[in-house]
Amino acid sequence: MRLRLPEERPTEPPTGYKIAHPVLSQDGTRAGFTGVSLGGALPYGVLDEAGCVYGRRHRAPHRRCDCGFHCVHERTTAEALLCTAEHRAAVLLEVSVLGSYIRFERGFRYARQRVRTATVSPCACGAAAGALADAGWGRPGCRALTAACAGCVRGRTSLSLASFARLAGEGLRVRATGGVPALADGLGAASGSGAPESGLGVSELVAEAALLQARLDWFQSQLARLDGRGSPPPG
Repeated sequence: MRLRLPEERPTEPPTGYKIAHPVLSQDGTRAGFTGVSLGGALPYGVLDEAGCVYGRRHRAPHRRCDCGFHCVHERTTAEALLCTAEHRAAVLLEVSVLGSYIRFERGFRYARQRVRTATVSPCACGAAAGALADAGWGRPGCRALTAACAGCVRGRTSLSLASFARLAGEGLRVRATGGVPALADGLGAASGSGAPESGLGVSELVAEAALLQARLDWFQSQLARLDGRGSPPPG
């Protein structure tokens, strides 16, 4: 006799929480996330469907496999994972659990998901993040991003939070939390959102301008350093 799991038919998709690393495609046209454990080698979009990480042909989530997206029920449980050294650079995601799912004591394993909100931790220097910059590692075809303030971006490939949200699409909201303001103009409080293509809000424009100014300052410092070494006399 085979025991069947109890079926649930919620009126609204359940909400879950997880952590992941934001990623940017090699050509800079697409943004998404990659997991921190099982399936971390397979980046996913804001709205995506899970597959079996072992290459099997069954549909996720299968009862006799570990495939499928994973999340926990409580936000505090996911936030606690950000305290570990290997997960300090990850972001907190709030997701809608779509399709079939298996409920466990602490979370779900499920077939499809929509990432609704991504919360970015402070920059490594302690300032509130105004951008997501190249983290120095990645997956084939995409580079991982990490939180950065305007002063720490320097010459690295980076996106403002609003730009990342627009590339990711599907109404994703991206916001920064914690830290201290990076600039007096309030960059530390700026957060990205899935703003319509018709225009950006004041906070998003302030963040974009601050990032451009930080890059300009970095290039000027590099030029000054090179000029200090001495340049060949004219003629």
